[in-house]
Amino acid sequence: MKRVGVLVGREKTFPEAIIKAINEQGRGDVLAEYIKLGGIRYDDPPKYDLVIDRISHEVPFYRAALKRMALEGAIIINNPFWWSADDKFFNYSLGKKLGVAIPKTVLLPQQDYIEGIVSESLRNLEFPLDWQGIIDYVGLPAFLKPFDGGGWKNVSKINSLEELWNEYNKTGTLCMTLQESIDFEQFVRCYCVGQQDVMIMAYDPRKPYLSGEQYVHNPNYLEPALAERVTKDVRTLCTALGYDINTVEFAIKDGVAYAIDFMNPAPDAELASVGEFYHNWIKDAVVQLVFKRLGEGRERSRYRWDALLNPEPQQAYAVASAAEQQARTITPAPIAKKAATKRKKS
Repeated sequence: MKRVGVLVGREKTFPEAIIKAINEQGRGDVLAEYIKLGGIRYDDPPKYDLVIDRISHEVPFYRAALKRMALEGAIIINNPFWWSADDKFFNYSLGKKLGVAIPKTVLLPQQDYIEGIVSESLRNLEFPLDWQGIIDYVGLPAFLKPFDGGGWKNVSKINSLEELWNEYNKTGTLCMTLQESIDFEQFVRCYCVGQQDVMIMAYDPRKPYLSGEQYVHNPNYLEPALAERVTKDVRTLCTALGYDINTVEFAIKDGVAYAIDFMNPAPDAELASVGEFYHNWIKDAVVQLVFKRLGEGRERSRYRWDALLNPEPQQAYAVASAAEQQARTITPAPIAKKAATKRKKS
């Protein structure tokens, strides 16, 4: 019997739906359950063939436990080694190299440092910063946000140089970025599973979480050519990053889809948040991915960092014919162009 462990935080409906579906389809050959973790010995035998990770980015103990499971050959969705090494500023730079439209972004030195870091420790830093040059490059308004993280935490909209200084001085030891604000006309959040299956969702980031108004099931939201470009960019980004599950957000202005966030390896999938249609889609897609990965067998134990960072089965997902990609993609149907209502955010 193969065992699937699910590691979760506060969410309820999505992990429960995943566990139920896996156990129903597994018919006794595959057992899915919530993981229980206590003190972990460094020589513990493997307990799971595959683990779905939804919370280790917030709990270092969980992340360390998952890395050790991977060392013993467990398949981890998503790869904890790459997730640990990744950050959003790197992603913006990578996206630009890959030809994806990215808002202008600048990485900023930290405002404060941990104890023991003194002025002599920072001799490589330019001081003072060319704040006016940074503003001139990015433009205003802009968004000040952490170079890593999520959930719209510690994000500020900046309208002037004085506001930038004021908000920057509150960031403490966080490393921040300043990013161009896109005065968008449309906004989408896209699920991507297995680096190929894509669901484009009309999404309004201005609405409050759990309001029932953030996600709109509108298959006619994007014109066909734009939907095709968004789908291509989603696959390009997720294949390059190696994430099995991710969401990519695009702010769309003047027909250009700017990727503003694509490091969401534990994306929201709760029924009350995303709605029944999207909840069922992501549940079904993840269950299919689980059985696909289980069919490939356990990872071989390899004790090099690069092998753990980029396991071979994941590399294989990057190869798919155009026909296969099209067959697995859900995109909006063609409709006549509608007048877009301008919205502001990035």
